[in-house]
Amino acid sequence: MAENCNHDCSSCGENCASRDPKSFLKQPHKLSKIKKVIAVVSGKGGVGKSMTCALLACAAQNEGYNTAIMDADITGPSIPKMFGIHERAMGSEAGILPVLTDRGMQVMSMNVLLNNEEDPVVWRGSLISGTVQQFWTDVIWADVDYMFIDMPPGTGDVPLTIFQSIPLDGIVIVTTPQDLVGMIVKKAVNMAGMMNIPILGVAENMSYITCPDCGRKISVFGDSKVDAIALEYGITNVVKVPIDRSLTDAADAGKIEMFDHNYYESFFQNIDAQLKNK
Repeated sequence: MAENCNHDCSSCGENCASRDPKSFLKQPHKLSKIKKVIAVVSGKGGVGKSMTCALLACAAQNEGYNTAIMDADITGPSIPKMFGIHERAMGSEAGILPVLTDRGMQVMSMNVLLNNEEDPVVWRGSLISGTVQQFWTDVIWADVDYMFIDMPPGTGDVPLTIFQSIPLDGIVIVTTPQDLVGMIVKKAVNMAGMMNIPILGVAENMSYITCPDCGRKISVFGDSKVDAIALEYGITNVVKVPIDRSLTDAADAGKIEMFDHNYYESFFQNIDAQLKNK
């Protein structure tokens, strides 16, 4: 038990012996069927976490799995934009139905609940955390093999809520080469350790850019740090993703599902193999 314990485990990240890690888990909607859940996390914003989440979901779908994305970044939702989703979610007395992408992926995001997708969500942390839980308990997720959760950056209220209330099979940590980001990534790694959540891999975005003339890889933001971080924490699944204008163009156009070079295919296959061997 922590030295200054107030006996309210719902607001605490300590891994105390007196804590039952299953005691805060929420049941999904009674009509939902979800097999595997993976959270995509980052220590800070601006590292391409949502892009990684979208491409991982596409990689799983390309492997033949029924795939879903829960956009838990309530105040900064970007998943619908990348998939070209502009319609609102529908529901019935039974529950809320996720919106479907062009290829049938299920998506739930704050942006599909707003009257105007450009309206800001100016809420306090407790309300945001409660909404994320409702995405799990009130949405009817149909026959999902892999659900990917696009987490907000950092290690605050929403990540803690998700780690405690949703039965995660593991997390993917997203980073970029800068030293500052590498330090913050270690915070996310340590939080996962405190919560006993397996780390399934580390993705380094903006790792390099390929010269269009000579093909040389140029480290725009400095030398890669991801191998050293992975080695330090015993993580074997690593991917380095370049700056690719065609990828950002596809995301901006809402055509991320149609992007023909998914950098995360092998990365996801390694995740799939890890979870099958659990």
